[in-house]
Amino acid sequence: MRLLMCVMMLTACTACASGEPRVVLGGKTFAVELATTSEKQALGLMFRDSMPEDEGMLFIFPNEAPRSFWMKNTRIPLDIMYFDKNLKMVSLSADTPPCRVARCPSYPSTGPAMYVLELNAGKAQELGVGPGSVLTLKLD
Repeated sequence: MRLLMCVMMLTACTACASGEPRVVLGGKTFAVELATTSEKQALGLMFRDSMPEDEGMLFIFPNEAPRSFWMKNTRIPLDIMYFDKNLKMVSLSADTPPCRVARCPSYPSTGPAMYVLELNAGKAQELGVGPGSVLTLKLD
């Protein structure tokens, strides 16, 4: 049992030291896939059947502007969180459903955003976060 615990701790520490991008929101750390190019941003989380509970996708834009996302070809429900240049949440589209029709609705930010974080649906409520909450980036 002790050996198993040591192996699990070592594995966890190795993942932390790997330098994978992470964010902290509501006191919880999430590994994030970065969407920094227009190609990655257009693809987003499309065509994925699941996402681990402690992972998400972070969209990073070069400037603050009104943003709007949709769920075309996205198979999993998401919380879409919009953050300004100071990493303060400006708006949230909670429990955003997948789109299975030809014309998908848009989910716009209520203010200018520079960062958009997508997590599994229900995470914002679980973490107790909403507009005004602050995101911490650990991208090194």
